[in-house]
Amino acid sequence: MATKLFIGGLAWATTDEKLREFFAQAGTVVSANVITDKFTGKSKGFGFVEMSSEAESQAAQKLNGENLDGRAIVVNEARPMAPRENRFRPGGGGGERRSFDRRDRN
Repeated sequence: MATKLFIGGLAWATTDEKLREFFAQAGTVVSANVITDKFTGKSKGFGFVEMSSEAESQAAQKLNGENLDGRAIVVNEARPMAPRENRFRPGGGGGERRSFDRRDRN
């Protein structure tokens, strides 16, 4: 069963392929993704690596603090993404609607 790891502290120049090559020393890498900004395409400085087994995942966690592209990286087991509340509610937001016409004045 594949295990997903969170990788933080990545250099802006780190690519998916560099991340895959770095973690290949710990075992078989199923996937390696550097997270990028959807508008600029630049790295957000973190990513995820999926290792093929629990034993390889534990070996990969020992790379915590190692140097990748000139930066000390952080390696932790990935947690599920927490559900986010939708800021934009249907109807244009909260509160009661009022019309401001002459009848409201007095």
